[in-house]
Amino acid sequence: MSTTSPSYDDIIELQTRLSFLEDTCDKLNEVIARQDRQLMDLQDQLKLIYAQMTTKEDAGVAPFDLLADRPPHY
Repeated sequence: MSTTSPSYDDIIELQTRLSFLEDTCDKLNEVIARQDRQLMDLQDQLKLIYAQMTTKEDAGVAPFDLLADRPPHY
């Protein structure tokens, strides 16, 4: 079994691929961080909406009843 050392071109190709993978990983990390911020913002908005709904229970918003509010074609 003979082992050959990698050629200069092989090393350059591996370095290029590694650089591409590192760049892809960095971009994915940025996307994940942005989505995490968006998710936290949406959760905060949902909390505010829920708080407004609970404080204004008698503000004319009727509870939704699936059976009572069924369309006539069912």
